[in-house]
Amino acid sequence: MNLCLTPFSIPLPDPSKAYKGLGIGRSLSFTNRDYDAVKERVDGIDHITAQYYLGDNIVAHKKEYGSFNVQAFHPDYKYIRLLKLVKGRTMNEYDYLEARKIAIVGEEVESELFKEESAIGKYVEIKKISFQIVGVFTQEEDSRELRRIYIPISTAQKVFSGQDRIHSMAFTTGQASVEQSKVMEKDVRELLSLEHTFALDDERALRIYNQLETFEKIMGLIEGIRVFVWLIGIGTIIAGIVGVSNIMLIVVKERTKEIGIRKALGAPPSSIISMILTESIIITFISGYLGMVAGVFTLEIVAKYLPSSDFFRNPEVDIKIAIAAVALLIVAGAGAGFIPARKAAAINPIEALRNE
Repeated sequence: MNLCLTPFSIPLPDPSKAYKGLGIGRSLSFTNRDYDAVKERVDGIDHITAQYYLGDNIVAHKKEYGSFNVQAFHPDYKYIRLLKLVKGRTMNEYDYLEARKIAIVGEEVESELFKEESAIGKYVEIKKISFQIVGVFTQEEDSRELRRIYIPISTAQKVFSGQDRIHSMAFTTGQASVEQSKVMEKDVRELLSLEHTFALDDERALRIYNQLETFEKIMGLIEGIRVFVWLIGIGTIIAGIVGVSNIMLIVVKERTKEIGIRKALGAPPSSIISMILTESIIITFISGYLGMVAGVFTLEIVAKYLPSSDFFRNPEVDIKIAIAAVALLIVAGAGAGFIPARKAAAINPIEALRNE
């Protein structure tokens, strides 16, 4: 599985333990030096960016204005935020190296500030500084991204702070496994511990969010839920098979005379078995199909009235699963009718007519 899109996030430190004569509560700050050290000395990093947050700001274009979140990154941000470019271009190395006043904006920023016009090539003011928009992006997984503006981190440091401070870092781990990502996490912690003099076991001094590890836990939970659902489904099918089998046994008993007459007239056992199996399959298929239709209808209702969410949306039934379910219903129907069919085929015509 490709894990390239699973980043580490390393937020602003806040020491909670005394270390080497230094007390708690002291101020620690990341700088460009930390970013360069992690990028050059930690093995396995695929893409990396530092982050500088300007927060929510009033952004204006002529007479239009609105409040949008402004953040600054290195060019590799696009591999971590998974932004999909709609028009224009994305940030590049020259924008970063030359500290250009350019911006990449979300679709909602463009629609609110520029109405029906294209934002490409136009200017917006952020804290009274003009930035030229060179790209418009969308993000399907997180609607909050659509109200964000991204600028080069070098520009933000130069224009808004005059320092080389950064607020956090994030990087992707390529094809690394969870175990390999933990080694990378350890390397980062050791490196920054030496740079800023804090204890290795001080979790508050360096809060590392390993999304790959979280992803593995979530996938384990989902797998557990999937197994549980399978067990419930198998139990339900078995209960259905038993129910249909009992029904067919009652049908065979009620039709003993009919079956006896058929056999007396020369009907082979195979035709009796075929008749009972066919009825069993039809009963199972119709009831199962109606249940499946009811389930699909329920999902459609839920999808129509479900509140918008980034975590759960557009519930639907996979056509492959539906076909597999139909095939399973046919097999279950045949299984349910097998014992009653064998019993019907074994009926003695003379005994059947005498009992009637």
